[in-house]
Amino acid sequence: MKNYDLVIIGAGSAGLSVASGAAQLGLNVALAEKAEMGGDCLNVGCVPSKALLSAAKAVHHSKTGMAKFGLASAPVPQIDYAQVMAHVQDSITAIAPHDSQERFEGLGVDVYREPGVIESANSVRLGDQVVGAKIIVIATGSRPFVPPIPGLDSVDYLTNETLFSNRQKPEHLIVVGGGPIGVEMAQAHVRLGCKVTLVEMASLMPHDDPEAVEVVRQTLIHEGIDVREGTALMSVASGEGGTGVRATLAIDGTEEMIEGSHLLMAAGRKANVEGLNLEAVGVETHRGGIQVDKQLRTNVKNIYAIGDVAGGPQFTHWAGMHASSFVRNVLFRMPVDVNKSWVPWVTYADPELAQFGLTEAAAKKSGEWVATHKVELAALDRNVTEADKVGFAKIILGEKNKLLGVTMVGHNAGELITPWLVAQAGDVPLSKIAGMVVPYPTRGEVTKRLASLAFVDRLFSDRTRRIVRTLFRLPRF
Repeated sequence: MKNYDLVIIGAGSAGLSVASGAAQLGLNVALAEKAEMGGDCLNVGCVPSKALLSAAKAVHHSKTGMAKFGLASAPVPQIDYAQVMAHVQDSITAIAPHDSQERFEGLGVDVYREPGVIESANSVRLGDQVVGAKIIVIATGSRPFVPPIPGLDSVDYLTNETLFSNRQKPEHLIVVGGGPIGVEMAQAHVRLGCKVTLVEMASLMPHDDPEAVEVVRQTLIHEGIDVREGTALMSVASGEGGTGVRATLAIDGTEEMIEGSHLLMAAGRKANVEGLNLEAVGVETHRGGIQVDKQLRTNVKNIYAIGDVAGGPQFTHWAGMHASSFVRNVLFRMPVDVNKSWVPWVTYADPELAQFGLTEAAAKKSGEWVATHKVELAALDRNVTEADKVGFAKIILGEKNKLLGVTMVGHNAGELITPWLVAQAGDVPLSKIAGMVVPYPTRGEVTKRLASLAFVDRLFSDRTRRIVRTLFRLPRF
């Protein structure tokens, strides 16, 4: 039996980060991956979806971006859906070498293109051989959750795992699920000339600030998406002639049938725990995935779980944080406490919606809320020059100006929220942020304006005015 310091099951974001760090720190590492290196993020998630969104945004702006500057509209671009998807694949191909088997073997990692099956607390079956492991790291990620809809097994449907290999432009795409994936893909396809119906059982993006979601919702509707909230998908069947799909929807007790050429299921995700043999070694699971403590350790002391499979937020950057926390804790024996309270997330619609910490509603419910300060992005001079009138940013504060959360919706909201991550990580007081010198005119001015609003009432209070008048009357030297 070959023995390793670490055996990592899964070569997605979390697994690759641990493998890279551990190998470069001198440990003997095995990495098992039964599918594509890079996992969901590279192959069927973050990278292809953002490539598709970028192409769709270019089409949209070529159609609508001229008139607001007083310019004549450009000719309507000819959309070649297959070529757009070729651009998506080119993006994957360009990034793939960083996650490749060759790169990791060059770092000294033994890469097994086999599923990892845990034989015992210290051994893993990799194909036809069993290897020993001082520590086992499960990083198998997640996959699309497909609800048990009657008739779904009899029709062709897409998920994020198959969407980006589709080369046929949907005439009418029915998207089931109003979370980030559903919203992003619905907008991308309507901009690429498809008819789109977005079906959500509850409300769009329920974990986000409702005021910010409304900005995105109105944009989707304005662009022509048929948004059906509070609507359940009851059943599906093949369309006329055996092509396409017929979907039966229900809202307020009334049923309606719609027909589409393609069906995209984007109704959430499910942790990949099957096939690991967890029951045999006694690793505990829960509804969201594998049960772990604040150090990401399972109830079996030398088996850890990181990334999507450990439950919690399902973001690539969160998986990366899990990986770095594992390295600090296990390799350097540094204490860690994985806390998801401050994980940021972005829905890459246009406008983007970015959230960090508590929403205003959650802060009020917690009893910590004291104040909310808001800046309309249209008030920024840079936005004025670019005729960009959409969106806002707001900070949610507790006692003594304690930062509880930040919400932004607008152009590049995912970038604009970054300074607040730095402020929270470094425990930077609002007074320091308000005192920054920010280049003019930039969208980044919104950070200084938001922080300054926390001091406006105090600065221009009657007491401060009396002090200023008194100081002004004193002799000057």
